[in-house]
Amino acid sequence: MNEPPWLAIARAELGRHEVPGPANEPRILEYHQATTLKATSDAVPWCSAYACFVMTEAGLASTGSAAARSWLAWGRPLKQPVAGCIAVFSRPPDPASGHVGFYLETAGDGRLMILGGNQGDAVSIRPYPRARLLGFRWPAGVPIPA
Repeated sequence: MNEPPWLAIARAELGRHEVPGPANEPRILEYHQATTLKATSDAVPWCSAYACFVMTEAGLASTGSAAARSWLAWGRPLKQPVAGCIAVFSRPPDPASGHVGFYLETAGDGRLMILGGNQGDAVSIRPYPRARLLGFRWPAGVPIPA
């Protein structure tokens, strides 16, 4: 199966990371401009900004929100994940917080491999426990691969 075009955009950002100290990574500030928050620091949580940036670059609608859980109302829900779909997670211990990224695959131990921003202060691929999953989403108007 071919990956959706936005996933290539997301992968091209792998390795981008926050700058220690008072300086800021200019590309992360670009991600923030894809949201209504328009944060001016790379220390402001940016997982949703990254997802918004990627979708906008791909010519698709995003939530425009810096809130990870905003993605739960975006596009359409999926019962089963598809490579490139949005995955939204809880972020304990705060029940209002969340994390968002792009699903890649399910590891042998059942954890979900996610390509996302602000994972270890960088764009990276990290495993997340399925127990924290709140939902999978797919862009409206884009056919779901079989």
